[in-house]
Amino acid sequence: MWMILEQNQSWVSEFILLGFSSDPTTNSILFIVFLLIYLCSVMGNGLIIMLICLDTQLHTPMYFFLCILALLDMGYVTTTIPQMLVHLLAHSQTISFAGCWLQMFVFGALGITECTFFVVMAYDRYVAICYPLRYTVILNWGLCIRLAVGSWVCGFLSALLHTFFTMTLPYCGPNRVNHYLCEGPSVRSLACMDTHIIELVDLVLSVFLVVVPISLIVASYIHIAMTILKIKSTQGRCKAFSTCVSHLTVVTFFYGPASYVYMRPNSSYSPEQYKQISLFYNAFTALLNPVVYSLRNKDIKRAFLKVMGHSRMGS
Repeated sequence: MWMILEQNQSWVSEFILLGFSSDPTTNSILFIVFLLIYLCSVMGNGLIIMLICLDTQLHTPMYFFLCILALLDMGYVTTTIPQMLVHLLAHSQTISFAGCWLQMFVFGALGITECTFFVVMAYDRYVAICYPLRYTVILNWGLCIRLAVGSWVCGFLSALLHTFFTMTLPYCGPNRVNHYLCEGPSVRSLACMDTHIIELVDLVLSVFLVVVPISLIVASYIHIAMTILKIKSTQGRCKAFSTCVSHLTVVTFFYGPASYVYMRPNSSYSPEQYKQISLFYNAFTALLNPVVYSLRNKDIKRAFLKVMGHSRMGS
C-alpha cells in the first residue's frame, strides 16, 4: 500500500477487505458456497425477467414491478459477490479508495432503490385488492413508469449523499475493513475523527429511508387486511391473502437485517455480527426473491411451461 503525505498526516489510498476468514480451506469452501448463491441468484432473477418479457399475459403492472425487482437483485449481488469470490481465492484483498467509493455508492443506490420499490409493490397490492375493478385505471402505465423512475432517482440521490458523508471523512489508518465489501458503517469506523455528527445525519437519512417505507407498507397492509376480512367466501379470502404473502416474505427478510445494521450508531458497531447480517439483505434476499415469487405464482409457472413447450417444439 502506498500512502500520500499531506499536512504531516498519512492518508490511505486503498483498503483491505478482511472478508470472513483467513484460512485457505475455509475460503475455498466459502468460494463454492457463494459462487452457487451468485449463480442461482442471477439465473433465477434472469429467468423471471425473461419470462415476463416473453409472455404477453404477464405484461401487467404487478409483473412489471416484479421484473424491476429482479433486475435490482441481479445488480445488487453483482456489485459485491464477484469481488468477494476473487478475494476468497486471491492473496491480495485490497480495493482502491475509488473502487471502495464506487462499490459503496452502487451498493447503496440499488439497496435504497429496493427499499422504496417495496413500497411501490405494496401500493400495487393495495390497489389490486381494495380497488380491483379500477386496478388498470389507477395503475396505468404512465403512473407505473413514474413510480419506477422515482424509486431509482430516490435511491441514487440518497446513496450519493450517504457515500459523500462517509468517504469525505479523513482516513489516516488503519485501512483494514472487517467486512467483505465497502459498506458505510464498516468503513466509517476507521475514520480518524469524531463521527458523531456524520452518524446523526446518517441515522436521520436511515430513518427516512427505512421507517417511512415500512410505515407506508404497514398502512397498505392494514387496509388490505380490512378489505380481505370483508370478503365472504373463505376461498376468496385465501386467494387475496396469497397474493400478498410473497411480498411480505421478501420485505421481512430485507428490512429486518437492514434496519439492524443502518439504524445503530458506530459505538455499537460489531464487525463480525454486521457482515453476517448483511448477507441476508444482500445475497440471501436476491436468492430468495425468485424462489418465493416463482413457487407461489401460478402465472410464472404457466409462463415457464409455455416457454419450455415452445423451445421443445422449436428443437
